[in-house]
Amino acid sequence: MTLIQPPMMVHGGTHPARAFRMMVRDLARGSQGVTEGNDLKVSSTATPGAGVRVGDGSAVVRGATFGQGAYTQYNVGDASVPIAPTAGTGRSDLLCLRVEDPEYEGGRNPATDQIGYFHVIPNVPATTSTPPTGMTAIPLARITLPPNCATVTDAMITDLRQIANPRRERKLQIINGFTPSVFPADAGVWQPNWPPNGVVNVDVPAWAVSANFVTTLAGLRVYGETFIGFRNNWAGAPGAEFQVDTDTITAYSNVNVLASDTPRITAPMRGTRQQLRLQGGRYNWWAKGGAEVNSSTALIFDTEFLEGVY
Repeated sequence: MTLIQPPMMVHGGTHPARAFRMMVRDLARGSQGVTEGNDLKVSSTATPGAGVRVGDGSAVVRGATFGQGAYTQYNVGDASVPIAPTAGTGRSDLLCLRVEDPEYEGGRNPATDQIGYFHVIPNVPATTSTPPTGMTAIPLARITLPPNCATVTDAMITDLRQIANPRRERKLQIINGFTPSVFPADAGVWQPNWPPNGVVNVDVPAWAVSANFVTTLAGLRVYGETFIGFRNNWAGAPGAEFQVDTDTITAYSNVNVLASDTPRITAPMRGTRQQLRLQGGRYNWWAKGGAEVNSSTALIFDTEFLEGVY
């Protein structure tokens, strides 16, 4: 195949449709899917019946043929898609956003026919999650109907959308050095503020659906028979516990402690500022061991937010 001429954008040139599609493909980095987390979400109709609705949103659909490029499609408002009732046997249908370009398949007329449309593939295997090979389409949902059913409910809809280029946002926040502070002696208690003021404010992106938190307490000074734990506390909710359990240490030693979590980001959190704190707690009453932070201790909060469908 030779170079498509002229290159985009050359003044005075005539650009074939394929050149624009290839530009879409390049800008989408070869990926396909919906644009943002709530785009083209499939749900039951306002009054459940023999169909579903597809919500607002846009998507990129990569052509199934080499060199075809990619298409963009936007839906405004709810689109109603009929789903055929079942008789004595249940059935699974795959709902896709399909592009049928007559340059590559079919015989639709772009002047009069819908080239991009919502397409139902009936009676697919119950685990189907992708359109057939050779079809220019992206999956939106799988609808699983029981026998003798003419009403689609949300419980019958499996969301299959993927974001074409999901966003990620990572940030490091570091607290270098502490005023010397000894781990409190109380056993069975998670301290509300230890390490002292070991907390940061975190801005949650409006598009986030999940997160990765890795918190490192570097240079914790321990001695004796220490049995303590640390955990993240995110937006007032405690995370997983990570233990520090030493045998008898006659002198001081420095250790590093990690606490990690992968919380789901709920709708009320998106676009808000939340606190992330490291909390310490003592598991036993043993008074011959302990820990402390000092000017050589560092606390590192590594937060990453990820976009996904919702």
